[in-house]
Amino acid sequence: MTATDPAPALTVVVADPNLAPLHAEFEAALPAGTAVSWPDVQDSEAVADALTDADVLVSGVCSATMAAGAPRLRLVHAAGAGTEKIEIDSLAPGTQVANTFHHEDSMAEYAVSSAILLRRGFLRQHRALRNGEWDSPAYDLRAPWVDTLSTATIGFVGFGHIGARCWELFQAFGAQGVAVTRRGDVDAAAERLAWSGTVDDLGTLLETSDVVVVSAPLTEATAGLIGAAELARMRPSSVLINVGRGPVVDEDALYHALSERTIGAAALDVWYQYPAGGHTGAPSKHPFEKLDNVLMTPHSSGLTRETFARRAADIAANIGRLAAGEELSNVVAVAR
Repeated sequence: MTATDPAPALTVVVADPNLAPLHAEFEAALPAGTAVSWPDVQDSEAVADALTDADVLVSGVCSATMAAGAPRLRLVHAAGAGTEKIEIDSLAPGTQVANTFHHEDSMAEYAVSSAILLRRGFLRQHRALRNGEWDSPAYDLRAPWVDTLSTATIGFVGFGHIGARCWELFQAFGAQGVAVTRRGDVDAAAERLAWSGTVDDLGTLLETSDVVVVSAPLTEATAGLIGAAELARMRPSSVLINVGRGPVVDEDALYHALSERTIGAAALDVWYQYPAGGHTGAPSKHPFEKLDNVLMTPHSSGLTRETFARRAADIAANIGRLAAGEELSNVVAVAR
């Protein structure tokens, strides 16, 4: 091929249904001549057939079987941050694995809105007023007074893209912030936090926080990071918000802490069980749905059109770099 010859066209397989609504925008942003297929992700045979000649797989999932059937694969690009379901060791040497973010704005809105909803008792008041009960100290002297976020300490377990963006929004309400991370590499002064530390300081964070935002990733080190002993250190009025991964907080311990009112309330967007297919299935072995102090959402805190429009643009740009032989952005691993 001479310098004037065009680069060979890439074949791209998109196996992430969240990008389907952005079908036209995504394809328009790809290099000219790129061949794109959108197999039904529920049809494993269709996905396997599409992968036979694929150079790029856009998906957060790539099993050993999928990798074995894709000998030309050069890039697996997750349409999100998580790459734990990509079996990197099964990929051909040199295959790059990349991710993308942009969910932090949407997830920060979720964290702030759920903190307000639960701390102000709006869920409780909503249920009561539907039954004609005015659950407010202005009408019922037994009703509790509540506090604004201006008096709250927000504790962050994890302070990456998500935690940092959440903190930007919480600051607008006058809240105080503290954070712990695995490496303890957060500059408290630069981030305008009261203090920051390592997971060794987790107990202190839980004891002193009115709202605890969990955004730490799930690893061997973080599985069960917050268990019964840790939850017992939280205040009876505290709110736990988990937007990281369900098992970072022990399932049994969390259910018992909520049902026994060891902690005040929780907003849970990440779970312990997910549907094997379709859109139905219990999120836990415990009946969280029967508790009146839990806001339950189906891993949707980051699911907005803006999130995926920006992700699609990132992925298309990386595919353009691959076609041009340029260095890719957000590479998390290269198969060996």
